[in-house]
Amino acid sequence: MESFISKIATLAENCHCGNHHPITIEKITVGNEMLKDAVRYIGEKNYQKVKIIVDNHTFQAAGKELANQLERADIPFTTCYILPDENQDIIADERALVQVLLESSKETDVMVAVGAGTIHDIVRFCSTKMGIPFISIPTAPSVDGFTSMGAPLIVRGEKKTFQMSSPIAIFADLTVLKNAPRKMIAAGFGDMIAKFTSLADWKFGHLVGGEPYCKAAAQITRDALNASVKNVEKIKKGDEEGIQILIESLIASGLAMLLFGHSHPASAGEHHLSHYWEMEFLRQKRAAVLHGAKVGIAASILAKIYKSEFLPFICNGMEGIDENLYIKIKEHKEEIKAVYEQIPDSILLRKWVEQLGGETHPEQLGIENDLVIKGLNEAHKLRDRFTALKFLNEIVKIRREFASEIL
Repeated sequence: MESFISKIATLAENCHCGNHHPITIEKITVGNEMLKDAVRYIGEKNYQKVKIIVDNHTFQAAGKELANQLERADIPFTTCYILPDENQDIIADERALVQVLLESSKETDVMVAVGAGTIHDIVRFCSTKMGIPFISIPTAPSVDGFTSMGAPLIVRGEKKTFQMSSPIAIFADLTVLKNAPRKMIAAGFGDMIAKFTSLADWKFGHLVGGEPYCKAAAQITRDALNASVKNVEKIKKGDEEGIQILIESLIASGLAMLLFGHSHPASAGEHHLSHYWEMEFLRQKRAAVLHGAKVGIAASILAKIYKSEFLPFICNGMEGIDENLYIKIKEHKEEIKAVYEQIPDSILLRKWVEQLGGETHPEQLGIENDLVIKGLNEAHKLRDRFTALKFLNEIVKIRREFASEIL
């Protein structure tokens, strides 16, 4: 992955979109015995007050061995075990944030996030607020947010994203990652196939809505997506080769967002739909659902809608829309068609996820048909991005009533 950072730097130098942001991650390594590498790195940086952040599961997965390695290296550390909520979920909310801050002395000079997405969000916020760096040790290839600066947190029952700091180093140990629960591996793949719809929506938003765009970030994301879907059989095996492909794809997707400075390359209509479902679950105090599982299902739903509603509309006259919008779409019609036609059929998207043992339909996650319909009609309001879903809802004014027509 070190060479990959160099590749990104080269792509950025040849792209003049004006939207690039510096990547401050010093080191990304994927392989075996990465926990030893992490401890070696901590020693080289001369950190003397290390705070490890884990939950009970991630401590067993990697935290315990990391602690043993730090002890052998005679590096002082303490461990914070994030407490679960009433549903026995680890949630990035005020309670978790306060727990970490209360258990971290002002002398702490580095935090180590040992876990998946939620642990990283907690540590990203707390380390930035304390003015110290953090190191990432993923325990599951489940999300593309390990490199992120954004920390999605639950504040007073509502989800808000805060811009914090990215990790200074990532150590992805394949022995740890290949032993992750199968559902989390499937969720990571779900997060990757969501790039089919996010990349299409991003290009549409740029061509028609005037949103910023970066060819380099789009290409990095597209390459990572292609690597994942071309190797679904290897990922299904769950061996080191397949897991390495998946975690490197997820990291690459995260780096594309970091380079661009926004989440556009990897987050669009499908993420808005997922966030809508998540907020309703929060209001009802229901158990959390894996992010990648939600966005993978959301992407398959939008794949069907974009092919059955969006493409036919822009190809058949576009009656009744604003003249300026009509002119813009007509000008870029072939390019828009091409990018949305690249989205695989929803049946194929579901088949890939099913092969990995993941959920493929909303009801498998406890998302009722009524909530699916509400999300499709309202989720576009969550972010000010010009997606095909927003276009269908606000411009074409399509209102959906029956889930059976969509699922």
